[in-house]
Amino acid sequence: MAPLVIISKHTTASIPRPHILYTVKATLNGQLTTVDRRYSEFVALHDTLKDSFSLPPKRLFATTFLPSAWIDDALITERKAGLELYLTNLIESEEHKDNAHLINFLNPSDNTHVKFNLEDALPSTLSRKTALQIKAQLEDEGTPSKEPEAAATLIAAAYYADWSSDQVPPEGIDYSKFDIIFFAFAMPNSANGLDWDNNGTSILKRLVTSARNSGRGTKIVLSVGGWGGCAYFSAAVSNSSNRQAFSNALVGAVNTYGLDGVDLDWEYPNSPGAGNPYSSADAANFLSLLQTLRSALGSSKIISAAVPHLPWLGSNGKPLTNVSAYAAQMTYVNIMNYDVWGSSSTPGPNAPLGNLCGTSSQPQASAQAAFSQWTAAGFPANKILLGLPLYGYVSHSSRTGLTGSLLPSEEMLILDKSENETHELGVNFLNGAHKRKRPQVSIQDTNLTGWWGQQMAFSDIVSSGALVKKSDGNYGQGGGFTMGWDDCSDTPFLFHTSQQSLVTYDDTYSLADKAQYAKNSGMAGCFTWSLDQDDGYTLQNIIRKNLGK
Repeated sequence: MAPLVIISKHTTASIPRPHILYTVKATLNGQLTTVDRRYSEFVALHDTLKDSFSLPPKRLFATTFLPSAWIDDALITERKAGLELYLTNLIESEEHKDNAHLINFLNPSDNTHVKFNLEDALPSTLSRKTALQIKAQLEDEGTPSKEPEAAATLIAAAYYADWSSDQVPPEGIDYSKFDIIFFAFAMPNSANGLDWDNNGTSILKRLVTSARNSGRGTKIVLSVGGWGGCAYFSAAVSNSSNRQAFSNALVGAVNTYGLDGVDLDWEYPNSPGAGNPYSSADAANFLSLLQTLRSALGSSKIISAAVPHLPWLGSNGKPLTNVSAYAAQMTYVNIMNYDVWGSSSTPGPNAPLGNLCGTSSQPQASAQAAFSQWTAAGFPANKILLGLPLYGYVSHSSRTGLTGSLLPSEEMLILDKSENETHELGVNFLNGAHKRKRPQVSIQDTNLTGWWGQQMAFSDIVSSGALVKKSDGNYGQGGGFTMGWDDCSDTPFLFHTSQQSLVTYDDTYSLADKAQYAKNSGMAGCFTWSLDQDDGYTLQNIIRKNLGK
């Protein structure tokens, strides 16, 4: 039997702006039709029919409008296959095959087109600056160019470290900004119980009380472990007796402090992490712990885990290929897409959105790759929270751009003299993890040499004067630093050549893009590390906005 729908060709049109038309050949009720349709017209049909079938995802800003034919080809190929499957499902559906809207959509004489949408554009024709200008223009004209409002259930979460309580007291938090706050950390101990930092339990009590008194419904979840707190994790899950004792300790903490669940930040099963003992049986034992814990806590409590870009390592030392049994017990996995590249003489991005130039020597370490890797292993998208950093790294480097696995050619260097912003292509990656504490280094003017080799909170970058908040709520360069943009990772950076300092970080633009990606991909939402590193709530607000909250 011949296929009901074929979308093997496409063309481009230039009016009102360069965009893609997909050539649809379809057989409906024995009639063969050929019609050219834009992606946004498929979206409009889907919204009208309210059908249960899936479209290929929206890529507004997720493509970063990178001027590259590679992005064009990847986007078009993805959409051809997805749109073909979508229409095939409609035509085969008893509910929709005779719907007048579908029949009109496939009728070449029907010229009732929806207005131009940025999703229809060729990425290679749009710089980031141009895309933002067009987006603003379309909104002024009354043409919706942004995503539909997200479901109210999308999660905007954050980690809150106990050592930040002096800087950000629990009583001073605006809980309307957070659906979940993960309190960090308690740590497994040698007796299969929990250890706490000094005053940790009293700070947790204050946090729970303040959250409940706020009336905002913010859930408080205890995070256990952390980069420096996992020495006894492997032992705590190694046999049924230890697991039961450890589970009892976790459930006891939930009940004692009135918590909404637990977050297991084990860094990492069957891997040394910060030099911890580990076992080839860790992943299997971890699953047994999750099953024991779920049985004890019931279905209403949150059970989550902070995880790296790839699924946990199995007994063979390779990432698990099927984690569906874990997902059945868990509420979320929290993907730690940060510390991908720390301070270096050849700096790279802290938290890449993706391997957007195809040049990374470690393409598995990005937000896009992590999402693909976890979902391919059977973890549902709607149980994934994407981690966003509110900090960066200061490198001792005279570079003026980020280095990747392939150095950029001269013609790949784009200089926007009107804004004095340099964009240099290239990224690379190395794995990292939650840090126990950020260093306390004094700031003097805009001299950041004292921060070489260190993490630096976004708020500290701003207070140093290297970043300056503008009237539109975004940030620009200051204090002798020059701002650049790395298209290959979709992240900003600052450099000061005479000072030999380069700062990699995330800002309102890059965090907005990653939040959009999480939303468009059907994830549960986003979390940040960590709440105290924001410039007030500026970054959290932009994340919430781009999640549709």
